[in-house]
Amino acid sequence: MTFPGSSPLPSGSTSYLDSASGEPLHPAAREVLHRALDQAYADPRRLHGPARSARLMLDNARAVTAECLGVRPDEVTFTPSGTHAVHLGVLGLLAGRARVSNRLLASAVEHSSVMHAGQWHEARGGIFETMPVDSMGRLSPQIAGEAGQAAVLALQSANHEVGTVQPVAEVAGLAGDTPLFVDACASGGRLPLPDGWAAAALSAHKWGGPAGVGVLLVRKGSRWRNPFPGDDRADERSTGFENVPGALAAAAALQAVLSEADVTARQSKLVDRIRTAAAAIPDTEVVGDPDARLPHLVTFSCLYVDGEAIVTELDRLGFGVASGSACTASTLEPSHVLAAMGALTHGNLRVSLTRETTAEEVERFLAVLPGVVADIRREVGM
Repeated sequence: MTFPGSSPLPSGSTSYLDSASGEPLHPAAREVLHRALDQAYADPRRLHGPARSARLMLDNARAVTAECLGVRPDEVTFTPSGTHAVHLGVLGLLAGRARVSNRLLASAVEHSSVMHAGQWHEARGGIFETMPVDSMGRLSPQIAGEAGQAAVLALQSANHEVGTVQPVAEVAGLAGDTPLFVDACASGGRLPLPDGWAAAALSAHKWGGPAGVGVLLVRKGSRWRNPFPGDDRADERSTGFENVPGALAAAAALQAVLSEADVTARQSKLVDRIRTAAAAIPDTEVVGDPDARLPHLVTFSCLYVDGEAIVTELDRLGFGVASGSACTASTLEPSHVLAAMGALTHGNLRVSLTRETTAEEVERFLAVLPGVVADIRREVGM
């Protein structure tokens, strides 16, 4: 098998600084995945030996994931992606509350998967409204509390673009009977799952599990109904043949990263270093809360710089970073998150560290960054 491109992919040629889009597979996940691929191939609904083995492995993945997240195993459903988990969570809570209200409220900085779910709901006669955030990207609990009755309130645990941690528990306390959906995809495996959710979503490839594995959490007793056509599977909340090897690998990675407090502390210090260095570049704005934030992520915007140009030049120099909306990076559309914060929406970079990122890599990146920004500005006459 060959890969796209005219030559073999060079090993270690690029410092990958875009783990918020996808963390490299954790060694614990790789080991489990390889073993499970040879054993977890059967349909876990069947009664023969290989099927019973697959079902045991699926149940084990669910139990480990539940223990890591501090939830009940019967609250855990594996889905084909984090996006699918988001859609099931948001729309399932709306379906369960259809007799009460059809109004969905969400913060203005939610991930595009939540926004798309809201637009889908709106196109079918529902009401979808967003609530403003402050300059750090944080929703005020008071604003949420004064928003009025809704069927569902959606609030991420931490922002996927700027890293700001949201006051989920405080908002839940003011929401009354309104169930809270929490998108925890950006923070899963990095921060504890906040309290107060009725349904939540996570994505395994964000913490070093395999891509194509999401996690839907539905709190016991929550009024949740499947908003999509059902399927006769081992878990009735999801659809399609269960990815048992993927679920096992995702659980193994989650268990491993939660034990790596030293990695989190190191990443946080390196991000502090990047924040300080980026702020020293003229006409550059570092966004997001400097303290209550994800440990591995920082975003900054450079005035008079095109996002695509800076990403391309940094890639040429051996650094893989993200720009534009983190939800739609292929189009480099202006970020709705930064716009909602009142921040610069162009010329922005999101740098997110992997578990393997070293201080030396960060220093090399910071050594070239000011010159790249200055050269691009010079080319446009600034």
